Parts: sequence; C-alpha cells; structure tokens
Amino acid sequence: MTAQHLGPDPGTAGRSSRDWWRQAVVYQVYPRSFADSDGDGIGDLPGVTSRLGHLADRGVDAVWLSPFYPSELADGGYDVADYRDVDPRLGTLDDFDAVVTEAHRLGLKVMVDIVPNHSSDQHVWFQEALRAGPGSAARERYVFREGKGAHGERPPTDWVSCFGGPAWTRLPDGWWYLHLFAPQQPDFNWDNPEVRAEFRTTLRFWSDRGVDGFRVDVAHGLAKDLAAPLRDIGTVESYQPDDLPEDGSHPFWDRDEVHEIFRDWRRVFNEYDPPRIAVAEAWVRNSRRTAYATPQELGQAFNFDFLRASLHAGELRSSIDTALADARAAGATATWVLSNHDVIRHASRHGLPDGCDEESWLLADGRRPLVEREFGLRRALAATLLMLALPGAGYVYQGEELGLPEVADLPREALRDPVWTRSRGRSKGRDGCRVPLPWRRGGSSYGFGSGGSWLPQPPGWGELSVEAQQGDPAAPLELYRAALRIRRGLLADEELEWVGGPEAVAGGLLHFRRSGGWECLTNLSDTARPLPDGEPLLFSAPLSGDRLPPWTTAWVRTAG
Repeated sequence: MTAQHLGPDPGTAGRSSRDWWRQAVVYQVYPRSFADSDGDGIGDLPGVTSRLGHLADRGVDAVWLSPFYPSELADGGYDVADYRDVDPRLGTLDDFDAVVTEAHRLGLKVMVDIVPNHSSDQHVWFQEALRAGPGSAARERYVFREGKGAHGERPPTDWVSCFGGPAWTRLPDGWWYLHLFAPQQPDFNWDNPEVRAEFRTTLRFWSDRGVDGFRVDVAHGLAKDLAAPLRDIGTVESYQPDDLPEDGSHPFWDRDEVHEIFRDWRRVFNEYDPPRIAVAEAWVRNSRRTAYATPQELGQAFNFDFLRASLHAGELRSSIDTALADARAAGATATWVLSNHDVIRHASRHGLPDGCDEESWLLADGRRPLVEREFGLRRALAATLLMLALPGAGYVYQGEELGLPEVADLPREALRDPVWTRSRGRSKGRDGCRVPLPWRRGGSSYGFGSGGSWLPQPPGWGELSVEAQQGDPAAPLELYRAALRIRRGLLADEELEWVGGPEAVAGGLLHFRRSGGWECLTNLSDTARPLPDGEPLLFSAPLSGDRLPPWTTAWVRTAG
C-alpha cells in the first residue's frame, strides 16, 4: 500500500477555528485497550497521555475518549457510576486534566463520551432509589413500575433489552425497573427535572475542564412514553432503524420529545467560546437523523448507513448522496465511519463474502468462512481513502490505522461483553474489536503495558504493531499518516461533484471531484480502470501505469 505525498506540508492550519469539527478527523480511543501505564493489564489515562504524540504525528484533529468513568464494567464502561469522576483503575481527575493539557499542546481537540440514557446500578441515585422504596421522589429519577398479573409477577411490558432478555428486572419489594440494556444499567426518567439539571451540570463540568465536544451514547433513547398504561409493542429480539415508525411514536426509541432535551443542551454548549459540539449515536431512519444534527441541537449525527453498506458502488454512492443531502438539510456536516468499538473491524468485515452472517462467523471463531486477510485489508484501505476524501468529518477507531483484524477466536472464558451471557451464547459480542493495541513487536503485551492485557492478544499481534509498521511505505500506518496530512492541505468547501454516469457506477467505479482541483477514484471491481490525467497524490495500492487497479482508491490532482 505505497503512499506518495507530492504536495506541500499543510501543517496545522485551521485546527483552532470555531468550525474545526466540520471536516475533522476524530480518533476514537477505547481507554482500557489503548495503553497501560502501570502494568495492571488495563489501559488508563496516563497511558493515553503518553501516546498522544502518536496521534498528533498521524495528523488527526481530535481525540474521542470512550468512557473512563467509575464503572463496574457490566457494559465495558457504559454503565457509569459517577459522571464527574475517573475510574480509579484508569487514573484521577488530575490525570484527565493532563490528557487535555497535552492534547491541546499538540493541537488536538478532546471529545468525551456522555451516557445519558442510563446509569450504573451503583450510581448514588439508583442506590438511593432502592433504599427509598416505591412512590419515593428518588425512584422518580428512574423508571419503576408495578408488574402485571395477580401478584405483579410479570414484567410491566413486553419490551426487550438490546442485550437480550426482558428489559425489566424485579426487585425484592415486587416492583420492576426498566433497563433497555443490561440489568446493571437502569434507564433514567428524562421527564424528571432533576435528571435534566444533573446532566446540564455534567456537561458544564467537563466543558470547564477543557473538553471541546461530546459523543452522545444512545441519543435516540432518552425520551420515553411513560404514560399509564405503558404500551406493549410485540416482543422483538432486535430492530433496525427502518423498523421504527416515521412519526416518532415508538414508546422509547426516537421520540420527538428527545429534541427538546438536545435543544436545552445546545444552550449549555453555546455558553462557551468556542461553543462545544456533539455527535449523536442515533440508530434511526435517515429521514429522522437530521434533526439531531441541526445547529440548534448537537451539530452532528453518526451516519451508520455508510458503515453498514457493502462495497458495491451503487449502494455506497446512494449512501453518500443521502448523507450529504441530509447534512445540507440540517445545516450540519456529514460524518463517516467504518469501524468503532461496537462492530467487527472493517479489515475483517470486508474480507468476508457478500451476504456472510457475521454473527455465525464470530461464533465459528472466524474459521467458517476463513477471511481473506490480504483481500480484506486491500478493500478496507480502499474504503478508508474513499471515506477520507468525502466532505465532512471522519471518525477513525483505534487500531484501524494498523489494519488490525477482528480477533474472532477469543476463547469463551475470556469474553467480557454482556451480550455473550445475556444472549445465552447466541451472540459472541464485541470483545474482538476491543483487544488491546500492539505498540511493539515483543514484550508481554506487545508494548501495551508491562503486565499483560485484560483481553488476550493473538500470536503475531506484534507484527502489526506501530513499531513494525513505522517507516514502511507499504504499511497501513504510513498510508493513514500520508492521507491525513495530504487531506488537511486539500480540504476547502463541503461539496463534491460526481464524474461519470450510471454506467461507471454499474462498472464498480466511484469518481468524484472536490474543489481545489483534485479528484478521488475508487475502483470496486475486479477490472482495472483508466486514471484521469493529472498528478497522483495518494493511492491505497500500487498503481499500474495509468490504470487504477481493482479494489483501489487514488487521489489525483487534476488542476491548479
């Protein structure tokens, strides 16, 4: 994957502007798997600080920290016991301040996860609610209900947890509480003014410490129809965004009332100069996602259609057109993502046959079918260069710059994701994309730390490490570095112009022009395609003269 940089070094121009986020590259750090400073096998905030130079050197604009709050790890840190502190296993508030100080010194913005749909069952409010009993003000901060049946022995509704099983757990006093995820994650009642005030305080707490923005977990779940009697919906084990009603009438997903909450948050964000920004994790219909991203609300919403699209030119082009049109309609900016902490890494995903059942593949420990590792990586890098050429913000998950594959063969006894136990073994969960990073070729954890790693790293992990790839022009790491540096010098407005008609797309070619005299071509076929006249700036695989090889993306300067 030879990278070539022919233009001037763009430096760090534009990083500090008020709209830094509109076309930023944001690097997601999963702290427990990034770098371990004290040898206990768990990544921590001092470890993050020690490696920020790696990110600045690669040319990212911002760092997004997945949860680092006190947590019992019922859901990988997304069960938050205290929203305004740091898990002692990961450091202290002083350590967090050191992350922000060093990031800002290096020209990096900092975003943090905020988890407003639910807390940990160890949160002081939920513990108070358990002690206070039915009918108390403390219980009004969560969703408690009596059960059905002569003795309240059945759940209040047929709602199902996203992790499998009922979305209700019964207490010894006979009452039930709602948890759309794990039982250790009770849902807040956002009709309660105390809940709203508490999160305003939390947003200000982190903003006052220098945080530049927030990623909002389960943004579409906060508002719920809690009017009596609660509505059954017909038990379903899972849902897709397009299964949700278009009118916002679902009892707990994507209700219209959620936007009042985020308009309130925007008033908090605008108290700061520059205003804080946020991106919604909202698994909703395209037609309803734009509302989360307006300037009056969060500013951005993740576009998961692009992540889920197959590498077929027509499907990808449709996804791109829809995302750009929706962003324009919202007065927002498009977002692009290929991997994160919840999905199979795209270096493996794109090596699977079309139509492969990914869950079955994981349950078979990645052996049926076998991933074509080099083919998957080639396709993944072509998709990455396409993503980084698109107008808007790109979100990069830690380790994808190393081309890391999914660790599909983690032993069952090592799994930590509650999805594994809650589904009773029907779903292996998300641990395979959370295996700690390799920084060096050798050592007890390939440079992650001095004391092993909380999830087992596979043999050969060290040959994918930063040390192994540093300076190798054919390595994914150097391709990412070249792409991010060149990209920063090329970006202008947020428009693109497609080149070629339906026949080009039917032949597997995505070709568009960006202002400033450069073009991006992605060949998603098995046949080489002609390159336009111009100067090749970067390519995801070696070129063949004036031809673009199969499963390759190239950036070409054609004017100026």
